[in-house]
Amino acid sequence: MDYAFYQNVYQGDSLPPAQFDRLAARAEDVLQRLERVYVVKGEQEARQKAVCAMADALYFFEQADAARLAGSVKVGQTSASHTNATLPDTSPAAQSSELYRCAGLYLEIFRGCGG
Repeated sequence: MDYAFYQNVYQGDSLPPAQFDRLAARAEDVLQRLERVYVVKGEQEARQKAVCAMADALYFFEQADAARLAGSVKVGQTSASHTNATLPDTSPAAQSSELYRCAGLYLEIFRGCGG
């Protein structure tokens, strides 16, 4: 899978090309972990779309964390801070839940021995 698949088949447009390989690899790692824990079924294209959706989510979480970090600045003895109550929950639990949800948009994921 490559960025052309992301753009042309998945129809993604939020993930910059320079970030795609890194985040798709992370998404693939998460999907492989899900496959070890759950029964995951789906065609190859559905699996690739799930990885794309998960990569989009990972990028979103990175951007939200960057916005949160930019909430305070210190220069010398002067500091300023602001909060943004609209920033999403980027806790590990929230990320895990969202990545599972993204994978489930394209794949059947369940516990058990078959389907």
